[in-house]
Amino acid sequence: MATTTKIEFGTDGFRGVIADDFTFENVEKITHATGLYVLETTKLKTILIGYDPRFMADKFAKFCAEILSKSGFRVLLSSKVVPTPVIAYAATVEKDCAGAIMFTASHNPKEYLGIKFIPNYGGPATKEMTDRIVELIGNSLPSSAGNIVEKDFSEEYFKHIETLIDFDVIKKSAPKIIYDGLFSASIGYFDTILKRNNIDFEGVNLHYDPDFGGGLPEPKAKFMKHKKNGFLTFANDGDADRYGVLDEKGEYISPNIVMAILLKYLVQKGLKGKMIKTVGVSQIVDITAEKLGVEMLTTPVGFKWLSEKMRENETILAGEDSGGLSTGGHIPEKDGIFANLLILETVCAAGKPLYVLKQEITEFAGKEFLQDRVDVKLKSEDETKALMKEFEGLRDICGYKINEILKLDGVKFFFDEASWILMRKSGTEPLLRFYIETTDDKKLSDIKKFIQSKI
Repeated sequence: MATTTKIEFGTDGFRGVIADDFTFENVEKITHATGLYVLETTKLKTILIGYDPRFMADKFAKFCAEILSKSGFRVLLSSKVVPTPVIAYAATVEKDCAGAIMFTASHNPKEYLGIKFIPNYGGPATKEMTDRIVELIGNSLPSSAGNIVEKDFSEEYFKHIETLIDFDVIKKSAPKIIYDGLFSASIGYFDTILKRNNIDFEGVNLHYDPDFGGGLPEPKAKFMKHKKNGFLTFANDGDADRYGVLDEKGEYISPNIVMAILLKYLVQKGLKGKMIKTVGVSQIVDITAEKLGVEMLTTPVGFKWLSEKMRENETILAGEDSGGLSTGGHIPEKDGIFANLLILETVCAAGKPLYVLKQEITEFAGKEFLQDRVDVKLKSEDETKALMKEFEGLRDICGYKINEILKLDGVKFFFDEASWILMRKSGTEPLLRFYIETTDDKKLSDIKKFIQSKI
């Protein structure tokens, strides 16, 4: 039975369990509020609507389109499943476009769905925008005649990506490739762009499945089960805004390592600007940027903060440890399809396997960093606040002295020897997360045990 839900926007829109808090009633409220926000802020009357392969996502998208069309908007409704970065790019080039609405719950479990507004700069809405949309919930749009037109947004995206990725370099020394569709929105996009540029690959899980094969639409080692020795394996999450890659030995390469490798490659390629990263990103990226003479900017967790800095600064690379990435010249939104292609270009340009590039960037940084994360599901907000307050009062953690505390997003504790813990509430799930990084196995184990002992 559906429950009455207070509508709040997290780091990337509103998400909820389908038929529980993600209902037609709540989508109607959010659609009216978003439309009113558009009317308040611009005279542009075109809104794009897209959806991922989740259960009922297409139905909710059509419902949203009908509401807006009866309020005077020209609605361009995607004619098929579309990745978030594709609809985001379309918002930057479509004539008279005020923005886009995307129905997705990204990497969340199958029972979730979400809705988010993408302004016409092609990146996540700012906190000020989403706060105003939430304020407008409960108000209704005026009635006026509009229309709905179905559109395929893929071709303009493909042409744009082909200006950013050097497919000639890839074709000259393309490695063996596996594309694991993970039943996600990247199907029909990542595979198509490889085919149209005559790049061979083996494909698996290349059909939509709202059950995601019984797993999660998350491009991490646990769910990327199709690998072969000598093959690079690529995947994306549910709406294709995050990436994942297994090297030629079948090992998952963390986004932290990927960012450091790509930053070095892009600087060598001649790109200018800043490296922008979220507070949870590994120090291997900081060290790499410093050695390359690249200025670093650090933001709270969530691509909307990276997007804001990308729009304010000339940018080489922007990324987060959860697998979101973009570059200057592309949209200020994470794009997993583009990220995988950029990894592929980097490998081909170097003429070396990805596992060798990983070894080289570790040697370049001079340290090998170990990361882990402990997720804590607490019963109440009061319990969460109490645990956070307890940690904030600590002067050491299991004997390791805290040298510095940063409160940019949650609380980040710095220790000796390039070690830290970031404690923050998840913006997409009811969890308190502890991100840990150190250069020592024992210290990593000690810190994990200490956190778990406090739960």
